[in-house]
Amino acid sequence: MTAFGCLAMVAALCGGSLSAQPRYPVDWGKLEPEILERFATLLKIDSSNPPGNETRVAEAVEAALQHEGIPVQLFALEPARANLVARLKGNGSKKPLLIMGHTDVVGVQRERWSVDPFGAVRKNGLIYSRGATDDKDHVVAGLMVMLLLKRMHVQLDRDVIFLAEAGEEGTTQVGIDYMVNQHWPEIEAEYAMAEGGSAIEVEGRVHHVLIDVTEKVPRGARLIARGPSGHGSRPSPQNPVVRLAAAVAKAGAWQTPVRLNEATRAYFEKLAAISPPRDAARYRAILDPARSSDVDRYFLEHEPGHYTLLRTSVVPTMLQAGFRANVIPSEAEAYLDIRALPDEDMRKFLGELRRVISDPTIEVVPAQSGGRPAAPPSRTDNVMFHALEAVSRMMFNAPVLPGMLAGATDCAQLRAKGVACYGFGPIAESGEGSLGGAHSDDENISVKALEKLIEFLWNTVIEVAAS
Repeated sequence: MTAFGCLAMVAALCGGSLSAQPRYPVDWGKLEPEILERFATLLKIDSSNPPGNETRVAEAVEAALQHEGIPVQLFALEPARANLVARLKGNGSKKPLLIMGHTDVVGVQRERWSVDPFGAVRKNGLIYSRGATDDKDHVVAGLMVMLLLKRMHVQLDRDVIFLAEAGEEGTTQVGIDYMVNQHWPEIEAEYAMAEGGSAIEVEGRVHHVLIDVTEKVPRGARLIARGPSGHGSRPSPQNPVVRLAAAVAKAGAWQTPVRLNEATRAYFEKLAAISPPRDAARYRAILDPARSSDVDRYFLEHEPGHYTLLRTSVVPTMLQAGFRANVIPSEAEAYLDIRALPDEDMRKFLGELRRVISDPTIEVVPAQSGGRPAAPPSRTDNVMFHALEAVSRMMFNAPVLPGMLAGATDCAQLRAKGVACYGFGPIAESGEGSLGGAHSDDENISVKALEKLIEFLWNTVIEVAAS
């Protein structure tokens, strides 16, 4: 067993300080109307990024907090894109805990939705809206936890800070980067909780809770082919479109090397321990270099979510060429979405990409990094991770699996500053493409999943911060 795995086991054995009953019980059924009303208020604000307009969301949250006497500050690099910080003071015996969610959402194609994407439509136990799972569920969770801490007069050993941040969806300069670089004392913390994980449900019960302790790093690249323009009636071997298409095909078919890290090794070890025999054998085999190739191919076809955890991935996502149907263009370009393992040497990786493409006329240009730094994984042998395990046992009787997120979150900037940041999320059904529809048409979350998300955050905050 790896050192990371041993630490996880120690955490599981030692993390039993939370009793079978919550220390500060909440009548969640009685609270449901308020939760749904506040959630709907946030969802109905169109904060699509671009342009964002997150200040409208921040002001709605500000009004709710100030109404109950919770101090709030707004920080904005741009007036329409404010970040909200609220703080409840503890006795100072422990360093602060930061809870956060982002207030911007990705855009929508309204014609592809079956409901108004900003209508917060409820039907059949689901709430449909852009931002339902990414990430206004975490925003309303942070809001409700702050309100409950205040209402219940919870005595705190550490400050609890709530950050409702702008710009997570690709414009971090107005959000987490601005807060880290210009207002770090306002959000500095020992631990943080944000989006990223999920409670995986199998046949109606939570099987395990995935807590992300690290994540891949966006490191895209552009492929550029150039050549003489010409008439579309005259085939040419120098046609940039033809050469680019060949390069994209090679890049997209490239099975990059399998490489485990602390987080993914611990994840597959623990997943094997709680899986049916056939699945368990597969997860153990991926840990053995002599047997991993067959499993890797299986993952590619049947479990792409696991396939991408094993490697730095390369996925062609955009093509741009030509301006007239009968003109060979002089330039064609493609974008590769590269999601790098945290310790990937990108100079060497791009050199290997050039070798795979095997066309010296294709220019490989690294894209702007987008501000996501690589950082070591958050630890699993501390008070915070023990609390996550204890809450998971209390609420779901399910183990916690530390994992690596294939996407990107603003935990990256916090980890780079030395904050132990943990990604958690709502209940999601097991299986590929079942993470609640983030970024998809008809994005939705169940009422049950929303309420359990808030309850999970509440119990964890009480365990980590309450006196």
